[in-house]
Amino acid sequence: MILRRGTSPKLEHEKKLMTSPEILDRYRDIIVNTLKARIDQDHLFVYDMLRYCMGWSDKDGIPVNGVMGKSLRPSLCLFACEAVGGNMRNALPAAASLELIHNFSLIHDEIEDFDETRHHRPTLWALWGINKALVAGNALRIVADQSMEMMRKNDDKDTERILKGVELLTEACLEMIEGQYMDISFEGRIDITLSQYMSMISRKTGALIRCSLHLGAVMGTENLRTLEIFRRTGTSLGYVFQIRDDILGIWGQEESTGKPVGIDILRKKNSLPIVHAMDKADSKGRERLREIYSLQSLGEPEVLAVLDIMEQAGTRDYAQGLAHQYEEEALKSFSDAMLPDSYKFDFGVLSHFLAVREY
Repeated sequence: MILRRGTSPKLEHEKKLMTSPEILDRYRDIIVNTLKARIDQDHLFVYDMLRYCMGWSDKDGIPVNGVMGKSLRPSLCLFACEAVGGNMRNALPAAASLELIHNFSLIHDEIEDFDETRHHRPTLWALWGINKALVAGNALRIVADQSMEMMRKNDDKDTERILKGVELLTEACLEMIEGQYMDISFEGRIDITLSQYMSMISRKTGALIRCSLHLGAVMGTENLRTLEIFRRTGTSLGYVFQIRDDILGIWGQEESTGKPVGIDILRKKNSLPIVHAMDKADSKGRERLREIYSLQSLGEPEVLAVLDIMEQAGTRDYAQGLAHQYEEEALKSFSDAMLPDSYKFDFGVLSHFLAVREY
């Protein structure tokens, strides 16, 4: 690790691996309260669906203390704003928009992947059908736009900064959708290169994470060098997050991820482990992978066969090593900013958590 505090930073990191990093806890209450205010529109059932999606109610609309998720993107946005010396509350509408757009994308992603559970609960489409889930996702996307509009109402004097924020978020949303299209178009293929894979995740996952840090910084400073550092840092952090997500999609435990082991193999998704195995396995292994991926559907024997090929190719070690490589790049980039050590330390803890998380 590049960032240090005290005599045993490694021990300090390891103690936090099984719990949320401080950055994700620090802003949780204000993020949840802001999001609830955005979705508390009226009594139309579509908003009950959205509140269920966010983990605030059950399928009957009864309030529950459900699992909302990590709130990574809005937390990064507020953290960046504070880190550069800005007022965190000025970035709240943007932070809320980021989380709403993220959840909009999850609703549609679950439909595209036929995911029936998230956070150990049925997904929207599994409960209410594809058509209603699509409409709910679209509604959430518009609510995100309304949240950004709140910035203009709260501060109509800083028009240039607000317009820049809207531009960044719109561009990131488009990139995310482009990445999702690329991901779908890759399914079933056996010729995806590492370069194509990295280009896809830089959009699908990386765009919103990059935007979270960049947008938060825009809300707090006009220093162009600082803004570029946060943008660059967000790019590396996006790679860390998705690469670890790909690892969990193959080797993650169901009790932690809420999804079966090897789920990405069953779906024949071209995640990083698959791309690596296709490239690095011996000729016999590559031929077996081609046979498996040509099948209409896969079962446990095929999953076990693919896992064995990956083990022989050293795929898991490669993927985890790449996650740590981008973790180091994120830390190095972030350390270039002239920020208090406390912010650098907190970011280091978060970066390492994202590289080794189990959920």
